[in-house]
Amino acid sequence: MSSMTTADRRQAPVRVPDPTAGFWVAKAASTAFGEAASDFSIRVMPPVVAVLLGFALFALALGWQLTRRRYVPGVYWFTVAMVGVFGTMAADVVHVVLGLPYAVTTVAYAAVLAGVFLLWWRTERTLSVHEVRTTRRELFYWAAVVATFALGTAAGDLAAVGLHLGYVPSILLFAVLILVPAVGYRFLRWNGILAFWVAYVLTRPLGASAADWLGKPVAEGGVGVGSGWIALAFAVAMVVIVAATASRVRSRRALATFAE
Repeated sequence: MSSMTTADRRQAPVRVPDPTAGFWVAKAASTAFGEAASDFSIRVMPPVVAVLLGFALFALALGWQLTRRRYVPGVYWFTVAMVGVFGTMAADVVHVVLGLPYAVTTVAYAAVLAGVFLLWWRTERTLSVHEVRTTRRELFYWAAVVATFALGTAAGDLAAVGLHLGYVPSILLFAVLILVPAVGYRFLRWNGILAFWVAYVLTRPLGASAADWLGKPVAEGGVGVGSGWIALAFAVAMVVIVAATASRVRSRRALATFAE
């Protein structure tokens, strides 16, 4: 059991961001960055070294995030970016090394995510990002995030490669699918937590398909810009988005302090 009382928990700062419009833009950029950076790193260094480096950076970022105990935009989004890189590598390794079909890995990661949600709910009785105020809840949150990235990667590869749709049709497919939770929440009174996590999963294959389309060679159905350049472009985009977000967060906290 957590040592925090209910009153302490309610007063503790939320450790992750609200799902605003800026959040979704940053999330989409992070998924594209993760896909491109993973492809680039595996191409320019031995795959084993790339995976180990990706895991080390992910572990470092997560440790940094967990010690903040409140939402710090730069730290949070660096962690998400590292989840994107390592999550992509992990999903690809399972497919390439073990030879499992994309349909199998997609179902397997969906089961893992469902297991994380079930354990999270049974332990904390909430899956809301607005209630991530303790270390235990944040650990569940990041476990879910990692699982969504792996699931999204597998689902995106299943659509583009496994089902032979190609990158552009996959982009269109996931762009339409991501409208479902948005419309459901906005107009059909869907549960907000359900809508959030469905959209969170779908941003991964959408961003990854866009990154693959831009970065992959023309012979493979891409534009041929190169994964390194695409990773750099989305990294710059993330820096700009996160810097703007951090400025707004500082302004809100300054006003809240002044009001007190």
